[in-house]
Amino acid sequence: MSGLSLHLKIPVKHFNVDVLWDTDEPSLGIFGHSGAGKTTLLEAIAGLRPGARGRLRVAGETWLDSSQDLNLPPERRGVGYVPQDILLFPHLDVRGNLLSGAHRKEPAGGKVHLERVLEVLELQPYRTAPIARLSGGEKQRVALGRALCSKPKLLLLDEPLAGLDLPLRRRILPYLIRVQEEFSVPAIFVSHDATEMRLLSREMLILERGKVLAKGPASQVSFEAGLHPAFRDQGFENVLRGKVIQEKESGLLVELEEGCSILVPRGDLPGPAEVIVGLRAEDTLISLGFHAGLSAQNSLRGTVCEIRRLSDDQTTDSPTWVKVAYGHQGSTLVASITPQACDRLSLAEGKDVELIFKAQSCRILAAN
Repeated sequence: MSGLSLHLKIPVKHFNVDVLWDTDEPSLGIFGHSGAGKTTLLEAIAGLRPGARGRLRVAGETWLDSSQDLNLPPERRGVGYVPQDILLFPHLDVRGNLLSGAHRKEPAGGKVHLERVLEVLELQPYRTAPIARLSGGEKQRVALGRALCSKPKLLLLDEPLAGLDLPLRRRILPYLIRVQEEFSVPAIFVSHDATEMRLLSREMLILERGKVLAKGPASQVSFEAGLHPAFRDQGFENVLRGKVIQEKESGLLVELEEGCSILVPRGDLPGPAEVIVGLRAEDTLISLGFHAGLSAQNSLRGTVCEIRRLSDDQTTDSPTWVKVAYGHQGSTLVASITPQACDRLSLAEGKDVELIFKAQSCRILAAN
């Protein structure tokens, strides 16, 4: 993106959205509960909030500067916007909807061609299909393709997976990841799902009633979000990336890195693939030594690198999160255990442990 710099104040019904954010990361996330101000901030960046005040610069170009009475209209900002309700044109076929995004009077971003968009989003078979005949996931891909065909300087996606069931989310996620890799278009994603944030953004901020609770690298901030009382109900889901190296009767063997492999459910994957696997922290056990006779088939050796207690009161059920570094690439995995278990195992930073979890505790979030 070559830089996003914003200091925006936007009035809404019950509070003001007030955000200061300076970053050079190309993939950003805005996280928070419904009503936190996420969509309001996205609309202000797109130029759709007349009441927004402050300063906004994208890739060295000033889009808003209230002190200079400068406010570029939406059509001059070069934004590709995918709102929650998609808003496709029902009277146009797929190709017509895609091309409706290409009618800028002046070019905005890089070279994005219709045929390439059709190929990457696997929409070629639906080129002339009426919108009404498409599934929810296909419509979502068309909306994303239309935004890309506008050759945007910045892509804005508001809850791109909201309202989709888990199987459909798993099918759409790879397209979002593929768009990042294929087109290199800077993007800002809005979500109330911390796992999605870690998958789709490198840096994120947390909004709560218009205020920034935290911002920084997505991996760390999403971890901190789970510790915050407002988001504790989400828990924490680890995100593991690897490649299917063997198909077994009991599942798929996924290599996370050399010397680190795990078994995951087969699901409906046709064969070897790059996969992203989710593993909830509460489904992970910690052991100090040799174990035998367990039904769990997965085991990773590592070293405790951080311990966070969600409450100082050990008489409560509030868990303790233990972050463990494993492998040789700085990867980490979080386990959620009771404070009593943490004390009984005498866990401390630097202690060697073993992480144990069932194959069925893993879920495939995306596959290519």
